[in-house]
Amino acid sequence: MSGYHLAQINIARFKRPKDDPANADFMDALDPVNAAAEAAPGFLWRLTGEGNDAVDIDAVPGDPNLVVNMSVWTDVDSLGAYVYRNDQHLVIMRRRKEWMEHIDVYQALWWVPVGHVPSVAEGLAAVDYLALHGPTDKAFTFRHTYPAPDGTPAVPVLDECA
Repeated sequence: MSGYHLAQINIARFKRPKDDPANADFMDALDPVNAAAEAAPGFLWRLTGEGNDAVDIDAVPGDPNLVVNMSVWTDVDSLGAYVYRNDQHLVIMRRRKEWMEHIDVYQALWWVPVGHVPSVAEGLAAVDYLALHGPTDKAFTFRHTYPAPDGTPAVPVLDECA
């Protein structure tokens, strides 16, 4: 058993204000998608704000349309199974271009010690690090995974959301 868990962050920037009616399908899907994540094998924790999601968290002051999603999982395979094989999640991800601007690097994965709850600042730093340096053992992607610091292997997940 590893002494590390997998943290993930993904960021998105709404094309319109968060509460715009054009975003209703996305906002309405948050509770069922988050419930599916919480029920998935390997799920440990997810970031929430005032409500049952993280949409209201002001991750970057002055950028009110930026939203963050963070969670911690037991391993890459568990997170990958949810991200790429959960129908509720896939339906929304396939429609993300309707609601969200394009961001070159919008997701990062990294290892955290068991019991550590990553901060939003830590997650945003992982995205920035990945954007600057590409995948390394400090921040990586599903395509280019790295083993946990204690040597627990990580198997790449090669699927992509359509």
